[in-house]
Amino acid sequence: MNWNLLIQLLINGIIIGTLYGVVAMCFVLIYKSTRVVNFAQGEFLLIGAWTCWALLVKFELPFYIGFPLTLAFMLVFGILLQVVVLRPLIGEPIISVIMVTIGLSMFFQSLMGMLFGGFARPFPTVFETASVNVLGLQIQTAYIMSLVISVVIMIGFYYFFKHSRTGLAMRATAFNQQVAQSLGIPVRHVFAAAWAISAMVSALAGVVVGMVNGVSSALSFFGIKVFPAVILGGLDSIIGSIVGGLTIGILENLAEFFDAQWLHIGNMYTIAPFYALVIILMIKPYGFFGTKDIERI
Repeated sequence: MNWNLLIQLLINGIIIGTLYGVVAMCFVLIYKSTRVVNFAQGEFLLIGAWTCWALLVKFELPFYIGFPLTLAFMLVFGILLQVVVLRPLIGEPIISVIMVTIGLSMFFQSLMGMLFGGFARPFPTVFETASVNVLGLQIQTAYIMSLVISVVIMIGFYYFFKHSRTGLAMRATAFNQQVAQSLGIPVRHVFAAAWAISAMVSALAGVVVGMVNGVSSALSFFGIKVFPAVILGGLDSIIGSIVGGLTIGILENLAEFFDAQWLHIGNMYTIAPFYALVIILMIKPYGFFGTKDIERI
């Protein structure tokens, strides 16, 4: 057994798992405040990555300027998306809003393809050293940056929902919009804040993945890969999204290792999380930390 490869893949799994956890928290953020599952989440990563790429390549801005500008753009983008497209749907059946997010996913993917083409573009060099030697293992510098930022974001999300007034307002709005309005909570502002934060944080993940793998339409598939992490952790649990993200990140890298060493099936890296999703949901239908819905007649 190649122990060095196994340890390398486990570390990669933990690092990419924290990134999955961050994007999963964006799913949870929107769901907790609006009860809507956003199927355009992967496109937020794609738009953020292409925006940062354009600022660095087309406008030749340094990364320390282009990256904050990208986050600011995505913050405004999320607000405008909610105000222009989604706000008129407040009060409509949830399935209608979900179908709109699916339509947005197709629209944004086509728009990015029209603007930037269908081929992958390498991200400009951001760090002087592409990888760092940690205990004899080579780890991408971008992944180390993402690990640090992801941990900070996770702590920030936990504090945001547990202690901040806006986070508590989001939880109240998700529980019952009419009751929240009667208590003076500005529901429309809550919705806009949820989509803005989700777009901005997703863009951060898109930039990190783009730095490692290049920017292409394949980035939008990242949202689908994260969905098992959301379901495993529980659709309304911040802690669950972190655990689910780490679980999926480690599982897919372990699947790649065992496939390369013994199974030789191919593509196990992609499909292993979905197998795990089916098996775990058969045991725990609400995920690891999901809230059980009990209805009495």
